[in-house]
Amino acid sequence: MAIINRTPDSFFDQGATFELDRAVAAAITAVAEGADIVDVGGVPFGRGPAVSPAEELHRVVPLVEAIHAASKVVISVDTHRAEVARRCIEAGASIINDTSGLYDPCMATVVADSAATLVLTHSLAPPRSEPPLPHYEDVTAEVVAFLRDRAGRATAAGVPLDRLIVDPGYDLNKNTCHSLELTRRLDEIVAIGIPTLVAVSNKDFIGETLDRERGERLNGSLAVAVICITKGARIVRMHDVAATVDVVRMTEALLGFRQPAYLRHNVGVS
Repeated sequence: MAIINRTPDSFFDQGATFELDRAVAAAITAVAEGADIVDVGGVPFGRGPAVSPAEELHRVVPLVEAIHAASKVVISVDTHRAEVARRCIEAGASIINDTSGLYDPCMATVVADSAATLVLTHSLAPPRSEPPLPHYEDVTAEVVAFLRDRAGRATAAGVPLDRLIVDPGYDLNKNTCHSLELTRRLDEIVAIGIPTLVAVSNKDFIGETLDRERGERLNGSLAVAVICITKGARIVRMHDVAATVDVVRMTEALLGFRQPAYLRHNVGVS
């Protein structure tokens, strides 16, 4: 899952794809580099000034329309607003990546009334707010309980179980030790029985672990992605598509999920 942000204040790219033409070009490049899904967003989840629904729609709907017209790639939209989700689904999106964990009570119903898939993410603070200091007795157990609860709410609203994805929410209301613990015990998230997405790219827990600034966390991000895949994650949300595709495909081959692209070395001719 490639990340394309139409925001002036994205924590990683700092607005590099805020302009529509740059965002579309970045999406097409990501597809050429091997991305299976393109995740677009118009509002960062973290603290910052409010972005109105109208402005969010202005940022993301034309981008979804343009990508949908140019490519058959699966389009995901990162939004916590049900109305934005509805408009984006109409424009061609087939995944709604709700990093708020159903903060909008209408979100599940909107997705249920479509053919789209819903990503349920563990997070405890409202979007764009100053989060409280995190405290967990058992972070993994509490994340599992939260995601099970949100899956129950989504299915009660009519979203079929096979159109749900769960995300443990790395760094969202969690410190570095929490995110490391979630990685070590990711198999407990996977055991929920719903496909697991991990959004680990360039996160602060990687920077703090390695003492690396943003833009210097690719190697750490790839290491975490590999561990997550071996523990059962099936979608990795990343900024650096080309490097991630190689790492993911190699990991899949080692796990027996993918055949080599070709066989030449020490293959005899009969």
